[in-house]
Amino acid sequence: MTILDELEWRGAINQQTDEEGLKALTQEKSIALYCGIDPSGDSMHVGHLIPFMILKRFQLAGHKPVILIGGGTGSIGDPSGRNSERVLQTMDKIMDNADKLSAQMRKLFKAGSEESGIKLVNNYDWLSGLSFLDFLRDFGKEFNINTMLSKDVVSSRLDTGISFTEFSYQIIQSVDFLHLFQNEEVQLQIGGSDQWGNITAGLDLIRKKEGAEAKAFGLTIPLLLKADGTKFGKSADGAIWLDPEKTTPYEFYQFWFNQDDRDVVKYLKYFTFLSKEEIDELAEQVETEPHKRAAQKALAEEMTRFVHSQEALDEAISISQALFSGDIQNLTADQIATTFKDVPSSEAAKGEHNLVELLVDVTGIEPSRRQAREDIKNGAIRLKGSQIQDVDYVVSEKDSYDNRFIIVRKGKKKYFLINLV
Repeated sequence: MTILDELEWRGAINQQTDEEGLKALTQEKSIALYCGIDPSGDSMHVGHLIPFMILKRFQLAGHKPVILIGGGTGSIGDPSGRNSERVLQTMDKIMDNADKLSAQMRKLFKAGSEESGIKLVNNYDWLSGLSFLDFLRDFGKEFNINTMLSKDVVSSRLDTGISFTEFSYQIIQSVDFLHLFQNEEVQLQIGGSDQWGNITAGLDLIRKKEGAEAKAFGLTIPLLLKADGTKFGKSADGAIWLDPEKTTPYEFYQFWFNQDDRDVVKYLKYFTFLSKEEIDELAEQVETEPHKRAAQKALAEEMTRFVHSQEALDEAISISQALFSGDIQNLTADQIATTFKDVPSSEAAKGEHNLVELLVDVTGIEPSRRQAREDIKNGAIRLKGSQIQDVDYVVSEKDSYDNRFIIVRKGKKKYFLINLV
């Protein structure tokens, strides 16, 4: 199976500028290819990963990927996918974001290291030295306004308006493709389906500068939608970030583990490096034993290990098992802080408290003392995973996590976090 055959099987190809030409080129020799990301934020989320997983597949097939961090293009803003102008960030913020995205790329793909075979570049390095007059003379002259207006990314904005800054984005991205073609022997650009207009503009510039026979290609990836028709990559609480400070490894693991049966095989193909045979076997289990969630478990394990580490995966599984069983007494205070950060919370002074008073007067977990006593007697209240049925029970430091938190479980699934102050 060639690299393009594999991408077809994985459902990862939307459009190609020259399917037969690219197939022949990739079978003939090892090629350099690139994909870029602008530093509009200080972390990638899971939606950003898709094209870079494709780069990694090319690398595994013997090709030479280049990851471009758009320190230059990020300073003006890509108009795609919005009906309004992007708010420009300061250059200090853009550079800080670029540094953090570069660090993520080095962690994920060992980008920039000799052993990875993946090069890391920043287009600020060549765009920042380009004068306005040189830009207009050397590149602006090669672009026809009518052609630029016909690109979807621009035409979709004509009713609401688009600034010259964002209008010129496709020229600057085209300069990137030309620069990498000339200096890094890059012959293929890949990107999301919304990048088709920018990619084809780059190909036009290469052929005008290098001749009509210049071998350069473009490939886009389909917009990834969930089975319910909504865009992939977000949960009810927002984006799923790769930065563990924004989305903990436990939350990251749970995001993948909770995927719909209708989507999980597609995501295994898109995001993991499991073989066709392994994915086909998991797909069969989705059909015959969906209750075991073997495919979701494999997806969650592969992605958490890849993005974070084996250690982070082990901890996420440990927390998941503790919550599922209710056996949470062995969790650490730090694990409690991240795992229960979104449950209802309140504060209590450090020291001893009568359980009924703690539930009613201090935290408001119970609506009345009568209800609190009834729930305690019925075994509905647990502290640190242990059932408490004594209405006179005194809560103390032994029921806490490092004297920082107390976790109250009411019934089977309702958790409450008490911050000790």
